[in-house]
Amino acid sequence: MSNEQRMVIVGASLAGASAAETLRDEGWTGAIVLIGSETELPYERPPLSKDVLLGKKETESAQLHDQQWYDDNNIELRLGTTVTAIDPAAKTVTLDDGSQRSYDKLLIATGSRVRQLDVPGADLPGVHYLRTAAESQTLTDAYAAKPRVVVVGAGWIGLEAASAARERGSEVTVVEPQSTALASVMGETVGGIYADLHRQHGVDLRFGTGVDGLEGTDKVTGVRTSNGEVIPADLVIVGVGVQPNTELAEAAGIEVASREDGSGIVTGPDLRTSAPDVYAAGDVVRWDHPLLGRSIRVEHWQNAKDTGKAAAKAMLGQDVSHDLIPYFFTDQYDLGMEYVGDVPRGMSPHVVLRGDPASGAYLAFWLDDDNHVLAGMHVNTWGAIDGVRDLIRSGRSVDPERLADSSVELAEV
Repeated sequence: MSNEQRMVIVGASLAGASAAETLRDEGWTGAIVLIGSETELPYERPPLSKDVLLGKKETESAQLHDQQWYDDNNIELRLGTTVTAIDPAAKTVTLDDGSQRSYDKLLIATGSRVRQLDVPGADLPGVHYLRTAAESQTLTDAYAAKPRVVVVGAGWIGLEAASAARERGSEVTVVEPQSTALASVMGETVGGIYADLHRQHGVDLRFGTGVDGLEGTDKVTGVRTSNGEVIPADLVIVGVGVQPNTELAEAAGIEVASREDGSGIVTGPDLRTSAPDVYAAGDVVRWDHPLLGRSIRVEHWQNAKDTGKAAAKAMLGQDVSHDLIPYFFTDQYDLGMEYVGDVPRGMSPHVVLRGDPASGAYLAFWLDDDNHVLAGMHVNTWGAIDGVRDLIRSGRSVDPERLADSSVELAEV
C-alpha cells in the first residue's frame, strides 16, 4: 500500500486504538484517523468494573495512552465525534457535523452498548449502567456512601458490580430471572459455584425472579419483582447484557448477522467485511474462526485487542487468519479466574471439575458429546491456563475421568 493512503477507524475503542497502534508498529507511515463518540481517550473496560469500582484506581488508569502518544505517532484523534454514515462505493464516512472524510481502508470498531431495562421507573435517578468510564466513576463515587444496592442481572458485570459493592460495605441484593448466576454462559454447575461465592460474602441472591418495575419519585427507592415484592434500594445497577453497534454497517449494506444468528458484522478469518476495503474488529465483529470451524462473536477485552491487531495487519495487505482462542478473566472477592474457549449457543456441554471448588482452587472444563474440550477455566490455579488452551487447540478427545484427576498432567488426559 502507498503511504499516501488514509486509514480511517470508526470507534475510538480498545479495538480501534489497538488497530491504530498496530498500524504504526507494522511500519505504516500514512494517515490514520481515529474517530470516537466518547470524549475520553481510548481506554480498557476491565478496570472499570474491578479496581475503579473498588476505589483503588482512577478511571484515567484505564487509558491506553495519553494524548501525547497520539500526537507523537501522528494519529488524528477525533473524540466527541460520531460517524453517521458509511458509503462503501464512494469510500467516505459522514460525521455528525455533516462533513465527510474519505478512506482507502476502513475499520469498523463501534463496539457494543448496554441493553436497557424496559420497565416502569427505569429512567429514575439512581438507576445505573456500567459500560463507560463516566458511568464507572459515577458508581465509584456513589459506593462511598455505602448505599443499599440492588443489581439486576447475575452476569459478569452484575456480579463484579455486586462484589465491589460488598467489599466497600454496601448491602447487596441480586435479582436474576434464570435459575442461578451465569447460567447462560457457565451452566448450572459452575454458575452455582459462583452463586455460593456471593452468598458466602453476604449477597442476597434472588434467582427465578424478574423485575416488573422500579419504585420512587425523585429517585429510585426500590425494585418491584415479578413475585410482587419490593426490595428497598438506594441505588440500582442494571447488567442485562449488551448488543453490538451494527447499525452503521447495516445501513451501508454491509452484511450483518441476524440476532437469531448471534448478531455482529459478518467477516471471514481475515476480518474483511462484505464491502471492499472495509474491516471489522472488537465486540461488533462475527468472524469465521478457522480453528473452531464456525463463526463466533466475542464481547471480552482480549478479543478487542486481538481483533484490532489482526484487522490492522489485514488492512496492510498481510495474510491474516485470526484463530486465537477467546480469553476472559474476572476478579471477585478473593477469587481470580481465567477462561479460554467458546461454547456454541444452545449447546448443553458436559462439565468436568478438576479439584475441589470448596478449596477455592480448581479447574472446570466444558466438553461436547465426543469429549472435545470446548472451553476451560481455572480458579486461583495460576499457570494452568496455557495447558487448558493447548487442549482446546489440539482438537482431540479426552478421557473425562483422567481430566478430573489432578494427579494426571493435562497433556496426558
